[in-house]
Amino acid sequence: MNEFTTVLNAVIPVFAIMGAGLGVRRLNLLSEEADQSLLRVVVNFLMPCLILDTVMNNPAAREWRNLTLAPLIGFATILASLGLVWLVSAGMKFPSQPTRRTFTISAGLQNYGYIPLPLALLLFDQQTAGILFLHNLGVEICVWTVVLLVMTGGRTTGAWSQILNPPLIAVLLSVALNLSGAAAHLPTVLTTALHLLGQCAFPLALLLIGAMLGDNLGELRSGEGWWRVAPAILLRLAILPVGILLLARYLPTSLELRRVLLMQAAMPSALVPVILARQYGGDSGTALRIVIGTSLISLATTPLWIRFGMKWLNL
Repeated sequence: MNEFTTVLNAVIPVFAIMGAGLGVRRLNLLSEEADQSLLRVVVNFLMPCLILDTVMNNPAAREWRNLTLAPLIGFATILASLGLVWLVSAGMKFPSQPTRRTFTISAGLQNYGYIPLPLALLLFDQQTAGILFLHNLGVEICVWTVVLLVMTGGRTTGAWSQILNPPLIAVLLSVALNLSGAAAHLPTVLTTALHLLGQCAFPLALLLIGAMLGDNLGELRSGEGWWRVAPAILLRLAILPVGILLLARYLPTSLELRRVLLMQAAMPSALVPVILARQYGGDSGTALRIVIGTSLISLATTPLWIRFGMKWLNL
C-alpha cells in the first residue's frame, strides 16, 4: 500500500461518517429535535473526555515550546488568513457588507476540530491529537474575539463567555495535571472511562454534522451566490495552505506541531461560520455554499496536500 492510499484511507472514513449522518437523517433515525441535546453532550461532555484522555500523560504537552507556540500559531494563522481573504474580497462585488464579512470568515477559517482530530489519531498518534487541542485553544480565542468582531462589524458583547467553555476548561485542567505529574496517579478505572467516552466524541460529532448539513441543503437550490464559491475554494484549498506549510517548515516547532499545521493546511472551511452567520446577522447561504464546496473539493485536495506535506516536512 503506497503513501497516498494510506492518506486516502484515513480521509475517506471521516467524510463517510458525515455521509452516514445525512443517511440516518433521511431515514428518520436521527430527528432534528435530538440535535441540540446530542450536540451539547458532544461539546460539553464527550469532547472534554477526549481532551483529558489525549493531553494527560502526553509528553509532548509538557514541552514549553508546544504550550506556548501551539496556541499562538493557532491564533496568528487565523488572523493572517482573515486579513488576506479580506484584501482579496475588496476586488469582488457583494450585495452587502454582511455577505462580504461572511465570505471572509468562511474562506479564512479552516476546519480545526472535527475533521483534523480523527485524522490526527488515524495518521499519527495521541500525542499529535493532544497538541491539536493546544493549537485549537488559540483558534477558539481568535474565533470568539476577532472572528466575531468581523462577523458583526465590530458590534458584539459577551465573547469571553463563549471562550470559557467545557473544552477550554478541559484543556487547562489536563495541562495542569500533566505538568504536575498528578495525571499518572489517577485511578485506572477513571482513565479507562475517559478513554472510552472520548472515543465516542468524533464519530457522533461527524454524524451530527452530516445530518445538520443535510437539513440545510434546501438553501443551496438557488443559483444566486454560487459564483463566490470558486474564489473561496481557491483561497482555502490552494493559497492559504502554502502559508501554513511554510510556517510548519521554517518555524522552530516540534514534530507534533508540524503535523498539526500540515493537517490544518489541508482542511476545508469550518462549519462555525454557518452558525455565526445565523446568530449574528451574516449571510448563512454564502457560508453554507462555501463549506459544502470546499468540503467536496477537499476530498481530492486533502490527501494531496497531506501527501506532499509529509514529504516536504519530513514527517
